[in-house]
Amino acid sequence: MAETVVVKVVAAEGASVPFSATAFAAGADLCAYLPNGPVQIDQSGYELIPTGLIIEIPFGYEAQVRPRSGLAARYGITVLNAPGTIDSDYRGEVKVLLINHGKAPFTVHNGDRIAQLVIVPVEHCTYVKVRTVSQTDRGSGGFGSTGV
Repeated sequence: MAETVVVKVVAAEGASVPFSATAFAAGADLCAYLPNGPVQIDQSGYELIPTGLIIEIPFGYEAQVRPRSGLAARYGITVLNAPGTIDSDYRGEVKVLLINHGKAPFTVHNGDRIAQLVIVPVEHCTYVKVRTVSQTDRGSGGFGSTGV
């Protein structure tokens, strides 16, 4: 069994704490916190949707904000900067940047499940300036260099 990572959550009155929809779900659902009314995302538009949550992620982990497949498949709604990263030292409100790639305006209501939150380990590195790096067969071949 995998280790349980504890993420502390401060939730505004009426905000939903992240929850897993099924026992083995990789992500926990994030819900919109819109107590003042719904937000419409026009076709090709994007909006920053609040969750009403402040989270404390343990050092050595990050939270990734990922799209919900059902919203993408049904309405063309996705997370613009997917996956969005929340660093372990961030203590502001979690917000989700949604974009509408669909064919019609989309309305987000208070409590709607809008994204998934996945907690993953990260390696902390030291970067060392050097004059050269080792050679490989690929070399500097970048985007598309290995074919389509």
